[in-house]
Amino acid sequence: QVQLVESGGGLVQAGGSLRLSCAASGRTFSNYAMGWFRQAPGKEREFVARIAWSGSATYYADSVKGRFTISRDNAKNTVYLQMNSLKPEDTAVYYCAAGTGWTYRASEYDYWGQGTQVTVSS
Repeated sequence: QVQLVESGGGLVQAGGSLRLSCAASGRTFSNYAMGWFRQAPGKEREFVARIAWSGSATYYADSVKGRFTISRDNAKNTVYLQMNSLKPEDTAVYYCAAGTGWTYRASEYDYWGQGTQVTVSS
């Protein structure tokens, strides 16, 4: 089992920045690729970004490319999502997830955090 706890969400004005953190415990964190997903009210959960177990590879959804950066610190068992130039349409609950595959599909991640709310005001 891997336990994931997100933090860092909040209310920010459009154009502002937030950094989300996801702290992992349990099984060896560095064995897992990590992903960030988000879910807005009335919408399906969507992929945001993912990072390989080593941190050597990353991948982003087109909607956040160039604005968001995913990173990880395996010594601290933590993955981050730096979000810049935030837009109102980025408003959602953000979830981190751990999985052994390299995928954007939420169904293929094995462990999930409880989520953290990000609200971007216009």
